[in-house]
Amino acid sequence: MSLVEIIPPVFDVDLSIAYATAENFTGQSVYSRPGSYLHADAAALLQRAIDLARPLGLRFKVFDTFRPAEAQWALWAHTPDPDFLADPKRGSPHSMGVAVDLTLIDAQGRELDMGTGFDAFTPLSHHGSTDVSVTAQRNRLLLLGLMTAAGWDFFRNEWWHYQLFSPRGKYPVLSDDVLGQPMMSSQVKKRAAETAAKYA
Repeated sequence: MSLVEIIPPVFDVDLSIAYATAENFTGQSVYSRPGSYLHADAAALLQRAIDLARPLGLRFKVFDTFRPAEAQWALWAHTPDPDFLADPKRGSPHSMGVAVDLTLIDAQGRELDMGTGFDAFTPLSHHGSTDVSVTAQRNRLLLLGLMTAAGWDFFRNEWWHYQLFSPRGKYPVLSDDVLGQPMMSSQVKKRAAETAAKYA
């Protein structure tokens, strides 16, 4: 199955693919390159959200899109927390190419205050949390409004995560091999396969 590459200027977003760096909850890179892809259905909704945000002087910074199944296993091996990570045996919407992790940025490229950073595995990250500042609550609701108006569903535990509605059974879980240029090293994929075998 082919995926749509999410890359400027075709999509007017800033890319900051967290798992291609050590700046994520694992403390190490999971991707060997910062690729960004979505299923065509999700790419169309991302474009709709971009179009809604533009008149407000806002853009999106994207942290993650398609996450190969091997990468989901790598994350699960580090932190098997079903409150914040999809069990890779069920399949993550990210691994179907129908989920996106993102935030809002202003005209100067500054991230709006959301109360926590990306991938903060804490109740403070929950949608509707009133334990973050009023400014952060307002910004989260703005992000929620833009994304849901564009047709996205949300995950209640993570203010940054949006996905297509009811994707399981409709979209297949995909591996890194579907990409013409892999995002993951053979070493990371080997470790992920070993983790998957333990849970089999």
